[in-house]
Amino acid sequence: MTDIETCRYCALPPDLRHFMHVFLATRGNIKEVERQLGISYPTVRKRLDELLAGLGIAEGYRGAAPRMSRADVFEKLRKGEISVEDAVDLLGEGP
Repeated sequence: MTDIETCRYCALPPDLRHFMHVFLATRGNIKEVERQLGISYPTVRKRLDELLAGLGIAEGYRGAAPRMSRADVFEKLRKGEISVEDAVDLLGEGP
């Protein structure tokens, strides 16, 4: 009997494969991912976390990932780089 090795990328749901394609095509430029997919910064981060988890490389990632400081969130909000909803999500006070 032959062992069949499965492709970890093929096992991802189609939406995550598409996200991975866009993320790689934009060389990880989150602003460009936001623009191309029409999603917010927190959504890009969430999908990236889902992608890493789906690939089995997310263990310890979420806790180890640096969070944006409150001051940085407010500065991005002040500059209009993120919406109020995005700021709330980044501050961890959203639904």
